[in-house]
Amino acid sequence: MISFLLLIIGGLNWLLVGLFGWDVGELFGGQGALLSRIIYVLVGLSAIYLVLSHKKDCNYCKV
Repeated sequence: MISFLLLIIGGLNWLLVGLFGWDVGELFGGQGALLSRIIYVLVGLSAIYLVLSHKKDCNYCKV
């Protein structure tokens, strides 16, 4: 559930970047700030986890 929420946060961040050029990471000191980098890493790891665990949890992918 945490991975899914982090992935949603990352997706919404990209939406804001694409539409308005505004990065949520700016709230935490910009892309170079340690807290922003930690958040970015957690979002990325969540995406990898969900990709790798998708098939076992997906009702459509089960054969």
